[in-house]
Amino acid sequence: MESVTIKDIAKRCNVAVSTVSRAINNHPDIKEETRRKIMQVIEENNYIPNNSAQNLKKSDSKTIGVIVKGVDNPLFAKVRSTLAESIARYGYDYYFQYIGISDNEIMEALRLAKEKRLRGIIFLGGNYNRTQEELEEIPVPFVMSTVTIDETVSKSLYSSVSVDSYKESYRMVDYLCSKGYKKIVLLAGSKGDESVGGLRLKGYRDALKANHISIDEKRICFSQDWAEDVFSMANGYRMTKKLMESGVDFDCVYAIADSIAIGACKALLENGKKIPQECGVAGFDGLDETLYYHPSITTIRQPMEKIAEETVRILFSRLHKGTKNRHRVFPCELIERESTMK
Repeated sequence: MESVTIKDIAKRCNVAVSTVSRAINNHPDIKEETRRKIMQVIEENNYIPNNSAQNLKKSDSKTIGVIVKGVDNPLFAKVRSTLAESIARYGYDYYFQYIGISDNEIMEALRLAKEKRLRGIIFLGGNYNRTQEELEEIPVPFVMSTVTIDETVSKSLYSSVSVDSYKESYRMVDYLCSKGYKKIVLLAGSKGDESVGGLRLKGYRDALKANHISIDEKRICFSQDWAEDVFSMANGYRMTKKLMESGVDFDCVYAIADSIAIGACKALLENGKKIPQECGVAGFDGLDETLYYHPSITTIRQPMEKIAEETVRILFSRLHKGTKNRHRVFPCELIERESTMK
């Protein structure tokens, strides 16, 4: 059987050869739907790109793979340069692979580890509900960054650097309750999200209970299960528009991500809601945009640069010194701004 070429892949996908090349090399200017289609055809035809074939011949590959889950998450874009610079300081190359919210990051890691001969892997975002069997398959040292794994999985199997999403979400909702808000809406992730979105939802529920406020399920707005842009302004805008059309009564909107909160603000203002006089707004992450938005948005700031630097430090400690897996949890900062100042 003749080997498949990049031209064959392009023809079968009905795209240009340059588009296939951009998909293989993870260029950000290619649509996620197109990239997925191309990668599926590549997998079905067992096509190995030339650069990958060359990598397979190198026994001294010094490349770290960074698997970024959530193409539209601006929080991850914020730390890309920090991760790249930190990896480069150790004399290693880096390869960023962007995948969708619904993609399996473990399967992607196994593919990349073989194809690129990776020496280590950083997971930027990921699914909380991963099994011990899945983690044991990963052939190189790895660190889960900004996310942890279900507590039923032994911590000796992996390293992690994160914040306590449950604790910090609880803290935010408790703060909002102290400001007098009693009808707080949560703009959440998808219903099946057991990772960051699920933990922040639990923090929301428990904080309301602690403040003796009954939980109205109609005030929990889930993202559409198929949506790949969960952590986007567009999603925040969509969910808030739908919320207002539903007629549900609320006096505050808390979003599990700042980008969602920014989209929510636009929808609220378009519909004549004054912020914060008629409705408070709060987010989570600490994006710079929340400071410059008008009104400025109350948020929980994650120390993303510290998280990125510690992630790389732990990974190379594993690689060079053979140290055991480690886990680091960074505290966040609650920043009160105009959007919740009654």
